[in-house]
Amino acid sequence: MAGHRILIVEDSPTMRQLLVFALKRMKAVEIVEAQDGMDGLRKVTGDHFDLAFVDINMPVMDGLKLISLIRGEQNLEGMPICVITTEGAKEDRERALALGANEYLTKPIQANKVLSVAKSLLKVE
Repeated sequence: MAGHRILIVEDSPTMRQLLVFALKRMKAVEIVEAQDGMDGLRKVTGDHFDLAFVDINMPVMDGLKLISLIRGEQNLEGMPICVITTEGAKEDRERALALGANEYLTKPIQANKVLSVAKSLLKVE
């Protein structure tokens, strides 16, 4: 089976580590990290990814802006995006979904939830 490439766009190194740790449980995944929206945009437009996890609250460029830019790219419109939002930020979540996010996770993040969302978006067992 060909591997899946997953992009994690998150400004907190701790959160990125947690996501990487959870996603590494899947077979044949390659994980690329970006530390903010600009970095994420550069990586996602310059390469191929099967899935992106995007934090909403980030410096330089927030996740909502990043999602709208990704969805504006023709070759990226089909890439699943899962947003990461702080609990209780209902309007952020709604805006993200309206902009084209497929799924969302609320912090604090649980590894098994990350895994199930990733598997469902990538359509793998």
